[in-house]
Amino acid sequence: MSTAGERGSGARGAGGSEVTLEALGAAALAVLERAYAPYSRFRVGAALATRDGRVFTGCNVENAAYGASICAERAAVAAAVAAGERDLVTLVVATEAGAPTPPCGLCRQVLAELAPRLEVVSRTRGGAETRWSMAELLPYPFTAHSLDRS
Repeated sequence: MSTAGERGSGARGAGGSEVTLEALGAAALAVLERAYAPYSRFRVGAALATRDGRVFTGCNVENAAYGASICAERAAVAAAVAAGERDLVTLVVATEAGAPTPPCGLCRQVLAELAPRLEVVSRTRGGAETRWSMAELLPYPFTAHSLDRS
């Protein structure tokens, strides 16, 4: 885990342009505004960068049948996968909490399967930031190898 002030590598676009953590953070904060969270009132935005510099966003969408809700992180992953992207390098999660909030367990599992080397950054509207690797967030993920019966 690292804190604000350290620099991430970012994602490099096809034209050589880099998607900065600042740009991802701004995208995550912008999409947070669209979150539908009438039950928890805990709005979350996520911006996910691919190796080639594409950015996919998502926000949490709650439902009265709580199990039907989707987190911002999984919404961003679903958008990337639907667009044919699988080379995910950096995820920025934005919340209005006082301290940076890591992804929930369900999101960690999805992220670990699709992007085991993902850099995860959590930012608050107030500017606090924490960074983790997927190995720090979920050191022992359930993987396809877990399904082996031999």
